[in-house]
Amino acid sequence: MTVSVSAPADSASSVDVDPVPPIAGSWHPWRWVVAAVALVLVAQFAHGLITNPGWDWATFAQYFTAKSVLAALWVTIELTLWGAGLGFGLGLLIAIGRMSTNPVLRVIAWTYIWAFRSIPLIVQLLFWFNIAYLYQRLSLGIPFGPGFIDFEVNGVISGFSAAVIGLALHQAAYSAELIRAGLQSVDEGQLEAAAALGIPRWRQFRTIVLPQAMRSILPNAANEVISLFKSTSIVSVMAIAELFYQVQVVFGRNGRVVPLLMVATVWYIILTTILSVVQHYVERYYAKGVGRQAVQPPWQRAKERCIAIANATAPRGATR
Repeated sequence: MTVSVSAPADSASSVDVDPVPPIAGSWHPWRWVVAAVALVLVAQFAHGLITNPGWDWATFAQYFTAKSVLAALWVTIELTLWGAGLGFGLGLLIAIGRMSTNPVLRVIAWTYIWAFRSIPLIVQLLFWFNIAYLYQRLSLGIPFGPGFIDFEVNGVISGFSAAVIGLALHQAAYSAELIRAGLQSVDEGQLEAAAALGIPRWRQFRTIVLPQAMRSILPNAANEVISLFKSTSIVSVMAIAELFYQVQVVFGRNGRVVPLLMVATVWYIILTTILSVVQHYVERYYAKGVGRQAVQPPWQRAKERCIAIANATAPRGATR
């Protein structure tokens, strides 16, 4: 027996559905008013930068790439590299000690972090710069016993070395807490599974904990490096010829304070921008596969916005 079933007359196949009209965005006039006011203020500031003779852009151009300024800039970069490298290396050891099951190591690590975060950086730098007042000579040997190597402190710890020591020890206290937070962000269940498989603790840390912890450590570490780069200007109190100290020397001779300060400012902005770009790509790399997208930088968002506007205003049939 054959049964035929006919579709009902009001089936979806016989009904014409009107297309859904696009949703029109609401008009927010005050946003455009605020944007217009902001653009006017930016235009006034830019006009002042160009027309105000007090900025003295001729002097700025004269000293921006001067040999003494570039040499001081390299000293600033060296201080940043040494301070960040040694600071994060020591911070890793302190973070491990802070998380250790040994109570002695935990107390020592906690005390170090507490002390170096409590003392201002300028005080630490001046302390290390004047360490020879406390210890004229140091020796290496058996604790509370005879020494095998004896040397003068002034002959080993120069002004640059004192600055590196102060920056590194100060940075280590903050890096330790940053690294500890990243290590603790790893799920404990993975460590329990690794222990159940008999994987040694050091291998657990190297192959399981550290790669995942880097996802949260590196973006924050980039912020710390940027902060350290700007903090190198404090070593000018130690008469070290870094960037800020050098421009002070120059405007102390010629009296052109503002253009020389702008020289230092623009160099700080340039190098901070480079570090920020590196930070963005590090964040984007370590955000892969975790269900979230890295925040786009302003220039990329502006580019996509301009392309969208161009496509919206283009005549039909034209391609952009």
